[in-house]
Amino acid sequence: QVQLVESGGGSVQAGGSLRLSCAPSGRTFSINTMGWFRQAPGKDRDLVAAISWSSDRIYYADSVRGRFTISRNNARNTVYLQMNSLKAEDTAYYYCTAGAGFSTVVAGSSEYWGQGTQVTVSS
Repeated sequence: QVQLVESGGGSVQAGGSLRLSCAPSGRTFSINTMGWFRQAPGKDRDLVAAISWSSDRIYYADSVRGRFTISRNNARNTVYLQMNSLKAEDTAYYYCTAGAGFSTVVAGSSEYWGQGTQVTVSS
């Protein structure tokens, strides 16, 4: 099993920045790709960004491209989501996910999910 623990959420004004972190533990050797999804009240859970083990494959949703940056530190076994120029529409619960395959994570089909962290952006 793999456990994912997110941190770094909070409240910020529009135009501000936050950095989310996700640290997996357990059978981490089974993980290749990690990603972030978000879910706003009354809406579906949507992919925000994903990154492969070697960082050679990275995906961003159109809504965050150019503002958010996903990265990972394999030595620390941690993935980060740097969120800049935040907008009110970025307000959501953000979930970390991890899996063996890039396409599986991007599809939201991986079996490992964190508990989530709230990001609130006020306009």
